[in-house]
Amino acid sequence: MTDPLASDEMIPPRDSGREKTTASISGISIWLWRLGLIVGLLLIWEFSAGRLFNEFWSSRPSLIGQRLLALSTSGEIWRHLDATVSEAFLGLLLGAVVGTPIGIALAKYRRAAEIVDPFVMGLYGLPRVALAPMFILWFGISLLAKVMMSFSMVVFVFILNVTEGIRTVDPDMIDLMRTMRAPKSYILRKVTIPSIVPWLLASFRIGIGLSLVGAVVGELIGSNRGLGWYILRAGGQLDTTGVFTGLFVLMLVAMIANQIIFLIERKVLHWRPATK
Repeated sequence: MTDPLASDEMIPPRDSGREKTTASISGISIWLWRLGLIVGLLLIWEFSAGRLFNEFWSSRPSLIGQRLLALSTSGEIWRHLDATVSEAFLGLLLGAVVGTPIGIALAKYRRAAEIVDPFVMGLYGLPRVALAPMFILWFGISLLAKVMMSFSMVVFVFILNVTEGIRTVDPDMIDLMRTMRAPKSYILRKVTIPSIVPWLLASFRIGIGLSLVGAVVGELIGSNRGLGWYILRAGGQLDTTGVFTGLFVLMLVAMIANQIIFLIERKVLHWRPATK
């Protein structure tokens, strides 16, 4: 007779080192493709300006690089960058702090959620850009006005995502914990919160861009510094290079922030299998 365990012993162990090496090579390949794409687009832009279309309307990557270097050397860009990033970060953080418990409450109290759902969606559908003058009237042109503008852009993202995340929690897991007489606080810590972590991280990734939009809109309405103010001033002076420089810095901030959230997500959700 053959030993039933023999077949299991013949299975070679998983080569974790090889998997890590393959993943590392794949990551390097992705970054090389990204770099190649960026360089290719910049070269097309550089050689098209002045040939295929008027340079006045699009500037050039070389001119933008020179402007960025000059602003960095003088320190002006850091003053504007600090203002915009602070406003967007505080608005995003406040949106998470306020929106998460509201989303949990709406998921827990279904009857109340059905009552307030039309109002929540109605407020969510309001164009906050149109409300920007009211934020300036209510909060002035201080930091608070831009923070509240960013907050209004992201809070509903957290409310809706957290609510949906809790509603997708496996009910069998909840019933199992209840049969083991686990207290509600334990179920919240061990089941509910871990289940909504992916939804929270997704909210942060969505909210980064929205919070930057809120901060910039607030600066466009009333401010004396910030990337939005710099773009508005450059546009008023028909300085296309200045406009694209501000937009480039905003895009760079969004990319870096999203990459940070991605690294946190990969660290926190290491147990989740990677999608191919």
